Amino acid sequence: MEDFSLIHMWSSMGWPVKANTIFMLGMSVWSFYVIVDRLIIYRKGKVASLSYINTLGGCFASDDLVGAMDVSKKHHDSPIAIVLEAGLHAYSKAAQSADPVDDVFRALDRVKEREVNKLRKGLGALGTIATIAPFVGLFGTVIGIINAFQLLKDGGGMAVVGPGIAEALVSTAVGLLVAIVAAMMFNYFTGEVEGAVIDVNDVSSEFVDFVVTKENKK
Repeated sequence: MEDFSLIHMWSSMGWPVKANTIFMLGMSVWSFYVIVDRLIIYRKGKVASLSYINTLGGCFASDDLVGAMDVSKKHHDSPIAIVLEAGLHAYSKAAQSADPVDDVFRALDRVKEREVNKLRKGLGALGTIATIAPFVGLFGTVIGIINAFQLLKDGGGMAVVGPGIAEALVSTAVGLLVAIVAAMMFNYFTGEVEGAVIDVNDVSSEFVDFVVTKENKK
């Protein structure tokens, strides 16, 4: 009886199919790294942002901008805190500026773009893997089938052709598995980034309103 175990199929693969399989495994490892890294970053960011917002409200209510700056420096896992720290720093120099509101707005916008790019780190690669993994698997499948038909042409029976067909199907399965996981996590992380951007925009807008109100009272 022909052995269709993974070890036997691997030993019977030609080098093009082996190289293709190794490439897919490499994509899988990289996807796993990005997924774990983003899960940790987003989780820490959510917890830190919640703590920061709860503390920041008290500082603004008491008009304690120095305290708000100190709180921001203690929550650097939070994108909101990093962005607001830039705004607070810009406003601390308001006496040297002709338009403090514009300075604050530009500082918030500049740092926000940088933080959003940091949140999206690795997502481009994850999206690329989700897109190309099925085609890479299909490429290995085509090579495996070509090899199987070559053996069939040379007079081989199912015992000879079987491993070639099996390795072709395994290549397809691996490609689809890598693509499905990468696509699911890419979509999930995209939603997480969009949610974080909304939170940053909301808090930034509230801070700009706070600055405008203070400046109008002068």
